[in-house]
Amino acid sequence: MAKAPSERHYVTRLGWLRAAVLGANDGLLSTASLMIGVAGAAASHQAIVVAGLAGLVAGAMSMAAGEYVSVSSQSDSEEADIERERRELRDNRQSEVAELTGIYVKRGLDPSLARQVAEELMKHDALEAHTRDELGISDATAARPMQAAVTSAAMFAAGASIPFLTALVAPRASAALAIGIVSLVALAVLGAVGAKAGGATMAKAAIRVTFWGALAMAVTAGIGVLFGTRV
Repeated sequence: MAKAPSERHYVTRLGWLRAAVLGANDGLLSTASLMIGVAGAAASHQAIVVAGLAGLVAGAMSMAAGEYVSVSSQSDSEEADIERERRELRDNRQSEVAELTGIYVKRGLDPSLARQVAEELMKHDALEAHTRDELGISDATAARPMQAAVTSAAMFAAGASIPFLTALVAPRASAALAIGIVSLVALAVLGAVGAKAGGATMAKAAIRVTFWGALAMAVTAGIGVLFGTRV
């Protein structure tokens, strides 16, 4: 018998992929925009570098805290729903069998077959069956607060390090231009890599993130020039 070809699915990547792409893009764009804005205000080279370092550290900590709180809330809700299912299975098991049967009927199974499937799955692991098919919670989609926090912080720092390192090696006269060019190229690459990992169109993602990145940098540069001339 020929071996069935393996299928590639991207749903198992969604949790870490979302945090990684969001963190890297945010770190790169926010830090680059901050540094370009400071440069636009005619600040010294040291001030630009310090602004970049401050943006990197503060942003990474903020991303970690924000992701942890957000995903923890999701995790708490999932745990509450699972505990509710556990009680219902203990107190009214037949009703839960009927509920699971109804879910499978709606998915296209014959009622008698649906009940048989529900009973067999509940014999194996009733809580898992209801958690997966009634609540839509599985190992692939379960909330993981610490993983999301660490991933977001690390990727933010990685993204922010690009404009920061660029500022370290670029001369003051061309720091803003160098940061802008390098950051836009990096944004395009990140957008394409994220799209590739998620199975989406690379070119569309790269163009989208580059456009909004250029807009953000232009706005902050304008603000820096405006306020720099007034101080």
